Amino acid sequence: MSKKKGQRLVYSTDGGRLCPQCHRPVGDCVCGKDKPAYTGDGIVRLHRETKGRGGKAVTLVKGVPLAGVELKALAKALKQKCGVGGALKDDVIEIQGDQRDTLKAELEKRGYTVKIAGG
Repeated sequence: MSKKKGQRLVYSTDGGRLCPQCHRPVGDCVCGKDKPAYTGDGIVRLHRETKGRGGKAVTLVKGVPLAGVELKALAKALKQKCGVGGALKDDVIEIQGDQRDTLKAELEKRGYTVKIAGG
């Protein structure tokens, strides 16, 4: 198959769908790195969850409009404020225990709109 001028490869059996700008597989695309990490409604939601944790509760902080190092620094500050451990997984901050009231006060003090969601 000869490639004519102006034609570009759209799909490859090796990597699947390709990015139209950088011509890499969509999973390896480097074009959209300047896009915001979270494009939601601007409300930070606090969830309490026990599923898959042996009955132990954790508080999930979802919807924080930060990415990378800034989100990691916020997670660290929130853990220190509550005096507990936690983790950052897939742009969701996990704080050990039911800390929703403490986190709501702290996040509102930092200028975020916060809602307590879920049971």
